[in-house]
Amino acid sequence: MLRFGLRSKFILLSCFLFLLPWLGYEYVWEMEKFLRQGQEKTLVGTTRALATALHERPALFDEQTNFLDQVVKGRDLYAYNLKNPIQLDGKLNDWDSYQPLFWHYDKRYLQKTDNKHQASDLSFDHMVGKFDNYLYAVFKVTDNTLIYRAKNSLSITNNDYLQIGLKTPDGQFNTYIIAPRQDAWVNAFDANTKAPFTKIQGYFESTESGYNVELRFPISMLGNKLGFAIVDVDSKEALLEPKIMSTSNLNNPNDLGSVLVPSPEISRILKGMGHSGSRIWVVDNHHRVLAQSGTIQNADGVWADGLANQAPETWWQRFEQNYLHPIYYKILTRPENEFLDTLHDVASMQGTHLAKALKGQPASSWRLTPDSKAVILSAAYPIWIQDQVIGAVIAEETTNGVRTLRNKSLEKLFNVILAVMLIGTVTLFFFASRISNRIRRLRDTAEQAIDAQGRVTGSINYSDANDEIGDLSRSFSNIVSRLGGYTDYLENMSSRLSHELRTPVAVVRSSLENLQSLPQNELSQKYLDRASEGVERLGKIITTMSEATRLEQSIQSNEPEPFDLQKVINGCMQGYQLTYPNQLFTLDVCQNKLPMQGAPEFIAQLLDKLINNALEFSEVNTAINVSLTQSENKAILTVRNTGPALPEGLTEHIFDSMVSVRSQQMQQQPHLGLGLYIVRLVCDYHKGSVTAQNNEQADGVVFTVTLPLVNG
Repeated sequence: MLRFGLRSKFILLSCFLFLLPWLGYEYVWEMEKFLRQGQEKTLVGTTRALATALHERPALFDEQTNFLDQVVKGRDLYAYNLKNPIQLDGKLNDWDSYQPLFWHYDKRYLQKTDNKHQASDLSFDHMVGKFDNYLYAVFKVTDNTLIYRAKNSLSITNNDYLQIGLKTPDGQFNTYIIAPRQDAWVNAFDANTKAPFTKIQGYFESTESGYNVELRFPISMLGNKLGFAIVDVDSKEALLEPKIMSTSNLNNPNDLGSVLVPSPEISRILKGMGHSGSRIWVVDNHHRVLAQSGTIQNADGVWADGLANQAPETWWQRFEQNYLHPIYYKILTRPENEFLDTLHDVASMQGTHLAKALKGQPASSWRLTPDSKAVILSAAYPIWIQDQVIGAVIAEETTNGVRTLRNKSLEKLFNVILAVMLIGTVTLFFFASRISNRIRRLRDTAEQAIDAQGRVTGSINYSDANDEIGDLSRSFSNIVSRLGGYTDYLENMSSRLSHELRTPVAVVRSSLENLQSLPQNELSQKYLDRASEGVERLGKIITTMSEATRLEQSIQSNEPEPFDLQKVINGCMQGYQLTYPNQLFTLDVCQNKLPMQGAPEFIAQLLDKLINNALEFSEVNTAINVSLTQSENKAILTVRNTGPALPEGLTEHIFDSMVSVRSQQMQQQPHLGLGLYIVRLVCDYHKGSVTAQNNEQADGVVFTVTLPLVNG
């Protein structure tokens, strides 16, 4: 039967928890790509809808400027939309925000080439703008010699002046001159009649490097051609020809540059699209902007509708906002509303999407802002008039709305992941706790089944669980059961052997005795003596084996009785001194009574084994030290001898059955390693303990028996 083990379960759970955030992130990333594709399609649809409103409406476009072969910047002027009306004071303060739009005119714009011309001789910065129904023009002129018009002079050209050339809406070409007598309010003069022309108003202000001129005149008097010229007269006395620096040639109406004023009609159409969430441009086929609506900072499309941050209402929302979001946004990036926009106020548009649209194909493109804080999507759609592309509609949006949607999705995803991880962690914790508890129970059962001396004292209840722990418990149960049977066999082997060997040994002994009663030659007698000696040794082995067996049986059936340990030890030691007169004993036995509960004959047998062991291992002419002391409610019996040290690693097993450290040379008598085993049995019966260790000088062994006392 196919089954999953514990390892497989952990691996599956770990893989699931590991894959969950990755799969969620990949899903959100794919969703963002689809949202971007949807935003792209939606934006192209927006441009298509607006272009549809502009198709086949030639009145909205000026034919003469729209079908120029080439638009030259500096010659062909563009009237930028001004945010506020300009105060005509010559200070140029109102033009500060438009400084990047100024066009610089230098010696390239001189009507007569002069390679020796310096910028300090004559140069100027210029732009035109539109507000309401007026066209504004500004000139920041650098001129090393400023010549005003004389107060009593009727001439308006024998001095520095500004010349204006334009075509009216009905195609008439007119020129005007601004020739100030001083820094003040100025009006233009008709260049042909020398009559004042009050529709053109302005202010003239001298500066350290030259002068400033600000002008204003109604857009209604302007057609599609416009040009300006700065005429520099360095001296009234000299006969030098004045220098003329102009935007275009004002002497020939056909050489005038074009002027493009944003279309009010198109602007009104765009105004209706101002709530689409996009920044929209309308350009002609020369890439010049005819109208513009909206700002890119607010152009996040319809994707961010309803996603504005709201004040948290529930405890979870407050917890999420105060604690989770700061963690999430160490990984995520918030959309930036403040970023660098290079197209906020331009006269000409560029881009592959616009190039394709002007060829008749809708297109879109993505670009990164210069400060890399935002991604802008641009879409362009062609405007058709009589099967000819006359211009294009361009719409732009940031991906902030899509990124906000992505962030919201990732926030929800992270919340779900945290919840799943928390639930998974708790589940794994309880799962691991359950497994560890089962393993701990199995460990405790295994430890209880085998005692410290390695005897099997119980059994293991196996589990029916179909996993590795269940298999392990069944294996342990089987092993303990087999070990128990083998241990019983070993424990009963000595008694069986002693019982089975006693009869044949008796037969052999009686036979040898009968043979010895008969006369034997010298060789036969020698063999009989050797056989008798072997039988005696075999008899002692059987006696020793029987002794251990009888002690175990006696322990099981003996009833404890009170006795004085001090009296038992004193009595035994007096007997040893008489039995071994050639052995020196040193005694240190306390004089107070040491009451115990147990069997005094067992204690005597214990001391017999320890003394016999000390006698066998003691060096000649060394004393055996025996001490008996009381420590709180325990009696401590120690037996010390000087002789060979215990081998390393054997101190814990020396009290096991059939363990001996005697060499072959020391074994003059049969020895089975049961003496110290009997010592341990007696200690266990009296709920005490026995230890063996080498002394501090490593030239002898110390046996320490600790026995519990009873209250007198």
